[in-house]
Amino acid sequence: MTNDDFSDFQSVTPEIAVERAVAELRFGRPVILRDGDRRLATLALDCVTPAVFDRFARASENRHSLFLTDERAERLGIASKGGIAVPLAGKSFDDAARLAYALGEKKPGTFLQAEALMASSANLARLALLLPAMVTHELSAGDSRFAACESLDVTAFGRSDAARQEFQPVVRTRVPLKEIGDADFAVFRGGLAQKDQVAIIVGKPDLSKPVAVRIHSSCLTGDLCGSLKCDCGDQLRNGLKQLKAAGGGVLLYLDQEGRGTGIGAKMRAYGYQHQGLDTIDADAELGLASDHRRYEAAAAMLRLLGMQRVVLHTNNPTKIDGLLKNGIDVVGQVTVTGEVTRENVNYLRTKAIRAGHLLTLESLVAAE
Repeated sequence: MTNDDFSDFQSVTPEIAVERAVAELRFGRPVILRDGDRRLATLALDCVTPAVFDRFARASENRHSLFLTDERAERLGIASKGGIAVPLAGKSFDDAARLAYALGEKKPGTFLQAEALMASSANLARLALLLPAMVTHELSAGDSRFAACESLDVTAFGRSDAARQEFQPVVRTRVPLKEIGDADFAVFRGGLAQKDQVAIIVGKPDLSKPVAVRIHSSCLTGDLCGSLKCDCGDQLRNGLKQLKAAGGGVLLYLDQEGRGTGIGAKMRAYGYQHQGLDTIDADAELGLASDHRRYEAAAAMLRLLGMQRVVLHTNNPTKIDGLLKNGIDVVGQVTVTGEVTRENVNYLRTKAIRAGHLLTLESLVAAE
């Protein structure tokens, strides 16, 4: 056997183990989480049919529970730290779904403080871009009813985080842009699931000085379709113009729809916003925190572009913190504005008041 064979492909790294478990959840199949001698069978409610839910109930002999996050528990009127577990014996798929994300659902009659292994299952769901409402059942020693399911040691979560920093350039190509002129689109591939991320390089940034940078999370509704509910499309186009005016810079367009929750959760949250909730409470109704985005990819891409010191064009302090924590020196901040309209003013006010975005309330009031 030589060093030129593929024998090392038999080894399963932590990131491969996590990716396999994520795929199983998205296919609607149970995953076994391990923590020492403890094992927990878990299923994402967001991705299963009533028939699969009933099959899980039978396999667990009706000793299964529904894990709900702190955010969802609070919407149900329960103060929680670490989530709650609601026994599901005698409850149908529809009952569980109402508990998990129905608007106006009442506090369950019986619930327990969730254990850490249950919370780990919700972390896996978030990586899978699924709602973190998890059907769970702790397995006893020797229980083989879930033996065919993918198994994951919870320590893989921490060890796989290093993979989020590993990106490689794929291609760089000139693209002429309206009102901007020629720009380079550089594609990088890496992180968990080997996603492609895009850097749009405007002009000729001077790498001997801090580079003007904008981090922009994908927004299908705003960027592509011109949604009036947000200012994302405006920020995308105005951000590019600001980079050009700065003499050159880079816009990192990250695949983090819905503040990192995915398009499915985002559309569910939009439905709740139509019923009067603000953007943060709508996400909490689904068991989600206010922002699930991460910035390892952004930092890795900037390093590969030779950009270590930046002036960040953003209204969001968490983006500054995200770059700083990942080794990029942020030496300045520039506000990026969009049009304030009757349709998005409450959304922008929520970002300013509840999420700490650097927006002036005077401009929001003037738009009403």
